[in-house]
Amino acid sequence: MNIQDYPITIGLIVANVIFSLIGFSNHAMVDKTIMWPYRVARENQYHRFITSGFLHADWMHLIFNMFTLFFFGIGLEHYFSFYGLGGNISYLALYFLGLIISDIPSYIKHKDDYNYRSLGASGAVSAVVFATIVFSPWSPIYLYGALKISATVYAILYIFYCVYMGKKSGDNINHDAHLWGSLFGLAFTLILIAVLQPDLFTGIIEELKHPSLFGRG
Repeated sequence: MNIQDYPITIGLIVANVIFSLIGFSNHAMVDKTIMWPYRVARENQYHRFITSGFLHADWMHLIFNMFTLFFFGIGLEHYFSFYGLGGNISYLALYFLGLIISDIPSYIKHKDDYNYRSLGASGAVSAVVFATIVFSPWSPIYLYGALKISATVYAILYIFYCVYMGKKSGDNINHDAHLWGSLFGLAFTLILIAVLQPDLFTGIIEELKHPSLFGRG
């Protein structure tokens, strides 16, 4: 695999890593860029919908998101180009709209809460994951490098996990964004296919008829 064939995915990863590394030691910068609904509502700091998505809470948060983005992102970058679905423009639109839309529910919920803040690329990464699953629902995913399940099973477990963590979360990671990013990624991709390449639905439906709990391939 030649990473030069996936410039958008690699570029997004590099931007996330650089911005997050700066944020690890620059609290003033984080304060100006983290998602802070209270400030957004009162000072129109709408840039936080984007900038907060390039910050991460710690190394594990960053590594988990970037590994996920790499393995699913290169697949989506290929699918959007190969199937004539807008290529890199559609990929970037999905990613950045995923960042924004996945934060809207939390913004509405917490716009009067001075103490609430959140960060992370999770909304956009979740959108990428679920968009990729549309094209390959039964491909295998290895949880923790060992447990093999299909992408669709992973998606279902992921939704339940996000809902659960969103109700009990006490950190700055916006678990609600995982859920809304996932749903947006799925809807965006289905609409994109319906508008640009509706014939693809035949193959997608046929693939769904042959489920695999543990993934094929």
